[in-house]
Amino acid sequence: MAVERRRGGGLLTALHGVFLAFPVALFSGGVAADMAYLRTAEMQWTNFSAWLNAFGLVFGGVVVLFALLGLIFARGKGWGLIYFLVVAAMWIVGFVNAFKHSQDAWSSVGTLGLVLSIITALLALIAGLMRYGRSTVEVR
Repeated sequence: MAVERRRGGGLLTALHGVFLAFPVALFSGGVAADMAYLRTAEMQWTNFSAWLNAFGLVFGGVVVLFALLGLIFARGKGWGLIYFLVVAAMWIVGFVNAFKHSQDAWSSVGTLGLVLSIITALLALIAGLMRYGRSTVEVR
């Protein structure tokens, strides 16, 4: 008989989940804002995308810190190292995207800006799935 067992961790695990939810939502919203700008050419969408990216980086930095601490203090390094690399890549690509979005409207969201936004959002979604998309199953 297989029994599903949830991973414990208390307050820090809950906080990690809360902070991880922000980059997923904010970076995905940045992709939507970039697409809206490309359809409408309304410059305010690029400003909105830049702010979404900036706040995604703030919360993403906290997630990177949680991932690093989890990597240092965890016994099983396999998934922890991969998770840390995904989260770090998310933050680095988002940081490059922030510099790209600091240009004027059209050049900030052109092909490279949209591709960077999509990659950042996908990395955030992958990190969310890696951290909270699998359950621990215990066979009795």
